[in-house]
Amino acid sequence: MSLVEKIKAAQNTAFSFELLPPLKGNGIDGVYRTIDALREFDPQYINITTHRSELVFRETANGLFERVAERYRPGTVAIAAAIQNKYKIPVVPHIICSGFTREETEYALIDLQFLGITDLLLLRGDKAKHEKEFSPLGHAHATDLQAQVNKFNEGLFLDGSKMKSVITPFSYGMACYPEKHEEAPNLDSDLVYAKQKVDAGAEYLVTQMFFDNAKYYEFVDKCRNKGINVPIIPGLKPITFMNQLTVLPKIFHTDIPEDFAAALRKCKTDAEAAEVGVEWCTIQAKDLISKGVQSIHFYSMMATQSVKRVAQAVY
Repeated sequence: MSLVEKIKAAQNTAFSFELLPPLKGNGIDGVYRTIDALREFDPQYINITTHRSELVFRETANGLFERVAERYRPGTVAIAAAIQNKYKIPVVPHIICSGFTREETEYALIDLQFLGITDLLLLRGDKAKHEKEFSPLGHAHATDLQAQVNKFNEGLFLDGSKMKSVITPFSYGMACYPEKHEEAPNLDSDLVYAKQKVDAGAEYLVTQMFFDNAKYYEFVDKCRNKGINVPIIPGLKPITFMNQLTVLPKIFHTDIPEDFAAALRKCKTDAEAAEVGVEWCTIQAKDLISKGVQSIHFYSMMATQSVKRVAQAVY
């Protein structure tokens, strides 16, 4: 049963969360601790983020500096396999455009097939700081990546050759933006691309984090009016640090409602901000559940304990 089939079949609002692979040089124990803290809420799946290499300067033996590519969080496929093997919870690795060639993407798909992992989340990802545009060796848009996965599902490699064995096709979701993508001129234009993703095979959409449920409901209504009828999974994140009041809107281009922002501005410590964050996220989740959403996805990075408290209050 694919992820979207599990979500549609669930009698109650499904719970899921996102994980970061450990930093290079660290073990997997931190990943396991996060799962152990949250698995009591019966997660229907766990997302595993993928990270590209970045160019950094490193001093050489002769005292000069050279620019080298370094990937700080490798091992997405391996982490996904380890989680599925240990916990028997469906895993959904991210497959991204940024920083990966078409060939590297194909190798990842082949490895995932070998492991029996056939649920994916397809994303564009962010350009590296040193890049003005996406590499011509990879994909510039998530829909281009989607086309490659669709061809793979048809049994075709990049070079056009056919696979010798029948494969289980990948089932995948893609991203959507209730407050529009940062590069979209307006929300209506953004909806055109969302519909393209669904028409080309995306079985569900997962939203960027948002803090105003009204914007999510308005977005869903607009999607339905455009003929986008797949599940639109709301993505929530409990704020845990005071600086996230300004950092999250800057990075993720999401608004923070004024009453929430005012409460955060009164906080003197991160601990106080985390309390306010849990309270707000709990209100959001309860409201979404009362409206009958099929699933809620939690962005749990650096917020495991806050997500756990929210889940305890609503599941």
